[in-house]
Amino acid sequence: MANRSPTFIDLFAGAGGFTKGFVDAGFTPVLAVEKEPRFADTYEANFGKHVRRGDIASLLRSGRIKKRADVVIGGPPCQGFSNLTGNKGTDPRRALWRYFMDVVEISRCRAFVVENVPNFFFSSECAALVERAQMMGFEVTSDSASVLDASRYGVPQRRKRAFIIGFRDGVIALPVARQWEVSIRAAFTKGFYEGDRKIPLKADKRILPSRPVSGPDLHLARNPTELSLKRYRLIPANGNRFDLARKAPHLTPRCWLKKSAGGTDIFGRLDWKSAARCTIRCEFYKPEKGRYLHPSEDRAITHWEAARLQTFPDSYLWVGGRTSIAAQIGNAVPPFLAQQIARCVLSAFDS
Repeated sequence: MANRSPTFIDLFAGAGGFTKGFVDAGFTPVLAVEKEPRFADTYEANFGKHVRRGDIASLLRSGRIKKRADVVIGGPPCQGFSNLTGNKGTDPRRALWRYFMDVVEISRCRAFVVENVPNFFFSSECAALVERAQMMGFEVTSDSASVLDASRYGVPQRRKRAFIIGFRDGVIALPVARQWEVSIRAAFTKGFYEGDRKIPLKADKRILPSRPVSGPDLHLARNPTELSLKRYRLIPANGNRFDLARKAPHLTPRCWLKKSAGGTDIFGRLDWKSAARCTIRCEFYKPEKGRYLHPSEDRAITHWEAARLQTFPDSYLWVGGRTSIAAQIGNAVPPFLAQQIARCVLSAFDS
């Protein structure tokens, strides 16, 4: 590998967070597959025209995924395994790992990396994936120690994800966790890449331009009702819906008053001094969906702030409307975490 950049294929590529990490580590993308058109548009705007748009099963049947590569990476849709969507054994998305392994076989890759929610480890699908990989000659890193909390790897967000790594020439060690977290204040003030700007406290953007947009274009202001603003003002740093119920039960939704346990992230406020104590999901702009209130402003975090918490650079280009871009941000593998996985793979290749 000393004479060339190792190549990779990204399946279920989304907006390209996984690809961004591997590119920053020194890999070259040669093929990506993404079903959602706007997600694929964002990927192409940042990495080029090698992205194939469409359903992976159909693309495989048509012969459009015939490509050699050193590595295959991807995050098959996690909704089939997520507790948020019921972790249903009948969800057809749970079978998409089979197509991932089909591409692993076709590409004759030396290594593969699968990212998913921790529940995937305890599924029959994971066991079948590992068994097939072993039959193909891979040694597989896959156990409870392979669940990584992104906040221990430079990502200012407590986001736990499982990584399954297969390698034909031994076992690839996972990156070593840090003992400290990146705070939200550091993330919003300094950023992570050359050219990143300090994010202003006031959200001032009302509309998205029709062109591909970058981070500062995504500092989108919303128009909360006066009732919502009264609720926001009562939530302290690291507080949540229980603070609202205690201080102002008359302003608290009845369903929250009845549910006296669980849901500690709902209507939660972030803290400047720590990483986000939540996973940035697709509806981060709705405080009722999680701990998404700004640390000091009485509003939800903006798309720019969510992208920063996912470790995307300000220069990253996004294509689509507000809802689509939010989904792209929330579904992404944080590039900083992906980069550290990629470095482990590269180190194994060079050893």
